[in-house]
Amino acid sequence: MLDLRSADARADLKRQAAEKAVEFVRSGMVLGLGAGTTVHFALLRIAQLLADGHLRDIRGVPCSLAVAEEARRLGIPLTTLDEHPWLDLTIDGADEVDSQLNLIKGGGGALLREKIVAQASRREIIVVDESKLSPALGTQRAVPVEVVPFGLRTQILFLESLGARVELRRGPDGTPVRTDQGNLLLDCHLGPIADPAALAACLAGRAGIVEHGLFIGLATDVIVAGHDGLRHLRQAGRGSAAP
Repeated sequence: MLDLRSADARADLKRQAAEKAVEFVRSGMVLGLGAGTTVHFALLRIAQLLADGHLRDIRGVPCSLAVAEEARRLGIPLTTLDEHPWLDLTIDGADEVDSQLNLIKGGGGALLREKIVAQASRREIIVVDESKLSPALGTQRAVPVEVVPFGLRTQILFLESLGARVELRRGPDGTPVRTDQGNLLLDCHLGPIADPAALAACLAGRAGIVEHGLFIGLATDVIVAGHDGLRHLRQAGRGSAAP
């Protein structure tokens, strides 16, 4: 049995899931390019298929400045949501996935752009290894919350009033992490969340909270790689059965 604690084993599972997701890409598509280590393998595969001539006329909308830089380096043509406000398909990762295919995202800090791209996508394919599956969101991961710097303490107190243990995300040098928008990230440890949709609505209604990492009803497909192979989970009534 594959040891999911091994970094090499986890990386191989991520590669398998990402490459399976790329099978759904067709020439002429406009793609959302998610952020994170799993999607890195999807970018590599897309670039290879473009170079080999198996894919043509692909354009991508990156979810972060870092992804844009990597896509350019790999030779993947880029566009914007202003030029293409509806995307055919997005491939992205997740930090935690529940049985309803709701997600926690934002471990890499790109949650705002990832959610904008997800909402503009006809199909949102999430790629994960099986360690990311959870009986309830919040069981394994904190919920990232992006906030404006002004009034930071008030946001921390508000989130604590919801039962969260709140940590300001800091980089290796100890300074606060800034998002691509120049905002701050608060990681909210809540434990298992009984009603993610209600919590999402509560957070969305708070001034100063720019976005949160609860992605409710946005994933159409989840590709899961595990020691028993690949599984394709689908949101009922959404997505297509065949690549």
